[in-house]
Amino acid sequence: MYPYLRTARVLLAARLGSRLDFEEEGSIRLRVWPGDIDIFAELNNGRFLTLMDMGRLDLGMRCGLLGLLHRRGWGLTVGGASVRFRHRVPPFSRVTLTTKLVGTDDRWFYFNQRIIRGDRVSAGALVRAAVTSKEGLVAPARVMEALDAPRTTIDPPAWVQAWIEAEARREWP
Repeated sequence: MYPYLRTARVLLAARLGSRLDFEEEGSIRLRVWPGDIDIFAELNNGRFLTLMDMGRLDLGMRCGLLGLLHRRGWGLTVGGASVRFRHRVPPFSRVTLTTKLVGTDDRWFYFNQRIIRGDRVSAGALVRAAVTSKEGLVAPARVMEALDAPRTTIDPPAWVQAWIEAEARREWP
């Protein structure tokens, strides 16, 4: 089940929290609840991605993106992710989730996200997301301009660019 109450709490805290520029790193603290774990008594791999949704929502609220989307009737979609799992996260653990916009291209925003327990990164993901409208995807430059961001494009670092190129060559069914 989708964690609607957790989502509401994250959005409320973001609304009351300090404002961030879209290029700043957002950070939130979360606890792993019994509904987040799998049969091996650890944070479920799918729930890692759901928790990462919370980080993007927090950043989006704090930089003004969610308000812009609401005003313009736009939405958000995830177009892909690459996740690395490194360390188990048991129930009731407190974790820190960081989210940073690391690049844009003509269609996508690229976010680097990490779930950290103590001083160890438990999981990290590169997530490709887009703003959508009734006409299709909205160019990130147009979104950044509407947010009065200091830059309208962000060149992805080499490792993100390599992922973008690999995804372009990926075989699809």
